[in-house]
Amino acid sequence: MNYLLPKQLVSVASDAAEMRAKTTVSKTLVLAFLAGAYIAIGGLLAVMIGAGVPGIAEHNPGIPKFLMGAVFPIGLIMCAIAGADLFTGNTAYFIPPVMSGKLQITDLLRNWTLVYAGNFIGALFVAYAMTYLTGLFDNDPWNAGIMHIAEVKTANPFYKTFLKGIGANWLVALAMWLSFASKDVVGKIVAIWFPVMAFVTLGFEHSIANMFFIPTAILYGADVSWASFIFDNLIPATLGNIVGGGLLVGMAYWYVYEKEEK
Repeated sequence: MNYLLPKQLVSVASDAAEMRAKTTVSKTLVLAFLAGAYIAIGGLLAVMIGAGVPGIAEHNPGIPKFLMGAVFPIGLIMCAIAGADLFTGNTAYFIPPVMSGKLQITDLLRNWTLVYAGNFIGALFVAYAMTYLTGLFDNDPWNAGIMHIAEVKTANPFYKTFLKGIGANWLVALAMWLSFASKDVVGKIVAIWFPVMAFVTLGFEHSIANMFFIPTAILYGADVSWASFIFDNLIPATLGNIVGGGLLVGMAYWYVYEKEEK
């Protein structure tokens, strides 16, 4: 059998978390920087493709959303196969070993804090050095596209962004979880592509991706402040991501397959 069963995935995810918990601070930050950059590259490609077809968007707005969803998964694929430390995946991985007593809550908080910071730095690097300084979005339709994305993402009320955050990381964490099931590269790519494509097409909120989208728009002069980015989008999206990955993936599968019945 060239794939793992659902019960086995919990053990694999736990092993991944235990390995990450033992990684030094410097190596964790490097891996987190790479993950943030990879996700940002996926976001950059998504905007280039999705915002580049305004004529299609006018008559069928679902097509550009699907095109964005179709190419964005490259970031998650690079994280899973090349190896990088992504906050949203770790929200799921760390729950089973913490609940089973193999790791402490301090191990979880240490990893999540370091990885979140490293992801942010990596995403900002791509936003500034690889996008803004290179002028990739200097002209329309891409300039108008990135502005629209940022303005829409910061205009939603807290509860809506929070709920969209749950949806995003329910799918993203599942994508990374499913990739553990495959024993070959092609299987991992397929396992990641479908859930990630779905979350982007549906317009859900992924905190790490938004660390690229919204700061890039701010650099280009969008009518969005850094405070609005943090309080109107990043905080509710992050909290939703924690619920989506931690509760609906990590906790759910730990309860079903590893929790000891009394």
